Amino acid sequence: MITVGAAEAKGGRILADYIFEFLQKYPNVQFDLHNKMADNVKEDIEKGLIDIGIVLEPVDTTRFEFIRLKEKEIWGILMRKDHPLAEKETINIEDIKSYPLILPSRESAKNKVLHWLRCEESDLKVPAKYDILSNTALLVEKGVGCAVCLDGALSIASSPELCFKPVLPEFTTRSVILWKKNHIKHQATSLFIQMLQLQCDKIENSK
Repeated sequence: MITVGAAEAKGGRILADYIFEFLQKYPNVQFDLHNKMADNVKEDIEKGLIDIGIVLEPVDTTRFEFIRLKEKEIWGILMRKDHPLAEKETINIEDIKSYPLILPSRESAKNKVLHWLRCEESDLKVPAKYDILSNTALLVEKGVGCAVCLDGALSIASSPELCFKPVLPEFTTRSVILWKKNHIKHQATSLFIQMLQLQCDKIENSK
């Protein structure tokens, strides 16, 4: 069994493609998947509770081996389709500051978002914070606020009442697949990591 901890992001979809491909070759291997915050993913890898994690930058990779995925993840806001900003062709950071914003609870991500918004948390109305966006989408649907999030978060498409809008200036990040450095891995995990590295090298070389 290969245990994987993953954040909500486009990177999770890419990882799903790699898992599918791996299972075509090794159908007897089983994956155990867990949705977690990046800090929890890192902690569980260090404790040996999960084998591989996929997290969003910013992330300290000092104690890990890792692959940085090339696909960009774009920050924006998740809102109701009847929100006043939903009709705008382009939205900038000044447009969103006057509305209640639901921010990431992960400190490093929240600080990056605040730097992008060019303000302090105290300058905003923040009715809630989140770690996993799935349940937060329900708050957005109820009109509690707009969630500052990434376009790749899986729950964005969960409701026909919601829409995602990128915000200018563009603010992007990327996903990182990581595993414990200098750690003896069981055979299935080693083979899966080898496949990840090979596929990522192919993508890099094709550009």
